[in-house]
Amino acid sequence: MNPNLTFAPGDVLSPGTMEAEDVAAAAKHVAVSGTDILTVKNLSKIFGPKPERAADLIKQGLGRNEIFEQTGNMVAVNDVSLSVKAGEIFVVMGLSGSGKSTLVRLLNRLIEPTSGQVILEGHDIAPMSTLELRDVRRKKMAMVFQSFALLPNRTVLDNIAYGLEVAGIKKAQRYEIARTALTRVGLGSYEKLLPSELSGGMQQRVGLARALAVNPAVLLMDEAFSALDPLIRFEMQCELLRLQKEEQRTIVFISHDIEEAIKIGGRIGIMKDGCLIQVGTPAELIQSPADAYVRDFFRNVDVSRFLKASSLMTKVDRGLISCDVGTSSERYLNQLIDSGVECGYVCDESGRYQGCVTPASLHKSGTRPVRDALLRDVNAVSLDADLHQLAAIALSQEHDVPVTDTAGKLAGVVSCRTILKQVMERRAA
Repeated sequence: MNPNLTFAPGDVLSPGTMEAEDVAAAAKHVAVSGTDILTVKNLSKIFGPKPERAADLIKQGLGRNEIFEQTGNMVAVNDVSLSVKAGEIFVVMGLSGSGKSTLVRLLNRLIEPTSGQVILEGHDIAPMSTLELRDVRRKKMAMVFQSFALLPNRTVLDNIAYGLEVAGIKKAQRYEIARTALTRVGLGSYEKLLPSELSGGMQQRVGLARALAVNPAVLLMDEAFSALDPLIRFEMQCELLRLQKEEQRTIVFISHDIEEAIKIGGRIGIMKDGCLIQVGTPAELIQSPADAYVRDFFRNVDVSRFLKASSLMTKVDRGLISCDVGTSSERYLNQLIDSGVECGYVCDESGRYQGCVTPASLHKSGTRPVRDALLRDVNAVSLDADLHQLAAIALSQEHDVPVTDTAGKLAGVVSCRTILKQVMERRAA
């Protein structure tokens, strides 16, 4: 029995160790989005009888297999450094044996590191005492495992409330917290059922709700959806994204599936032989892979839908934007000619995109306002427009594609050359 609690196997929590004020304090904990909440510095884990000898061989440049042959030690995680920002889903992925699951267990010291630091909200957990570490696992860093690990003789609600019960929370309060967590994952009407009466996807939702119940600063998910059927897995991915959109939690998600990583990850770290090879957004990894290993992950994936206008666009020189659509076309024409550009992008006084103009359309308009020179066949796209959408628009118009944000303001422009280059690279792959 290994329920998805926020303490390690072997931890013993006596009643009363988590008082009501602890829960209230945890509920008030909100990290500033975009700031580093979890930092890993030179983290390593070497399994075996002579880790010091293995560490010396690493410095000499020997590989994992050579070190194992010479010392019998396995280098599971090798000098990994990374940072996770508050409110992001950071995906760690790699093939089997790459060290990703060991890494996530080092983050909360379910596995003791050989060397390095794990800094959570400014505090290094490596030197923490057992009591301090238990407190971190109980309040700051929850974990959802691949196995559902629900208690078969307890109802859904009791499963979610179990960790709070062990921590000494009063019954009425822990049930209130558990019901809130259950509602978050869309199972509010299932609280009285037993785990055996739920589907696999529902059971994993309960496991997720159990972790959410303690309102952790960081949620660790170790291949949490990999045991699910494809359809249920897809639904759980969508559910996680829905929760993330509503609550902006900080999640470290372990996966071996590149499709899953691209779908849910704000940034992805790719591991090989215990080393972190590259970290970046999906678009960064697709467009600028560090090596052939990273490139091969995307070989059989249609990445066109993951290449967004936001990552392909270039910002437009503000000097080429008229902030007054009433400006004389003749005056703006001289500005474009002096700048040597083919298009101008016109915005109103609030910065909202109005349309595109060319020297030809401005010349035809003469002394009339710029608004009369706007080209009617130049379509703008949102920041989330993918390569398929961009290619379709580029084929239907002569000019580059303007990109607008949610407020309708001009964010940048994707050139037809860039679109064509990306399309050709995808076909060549």
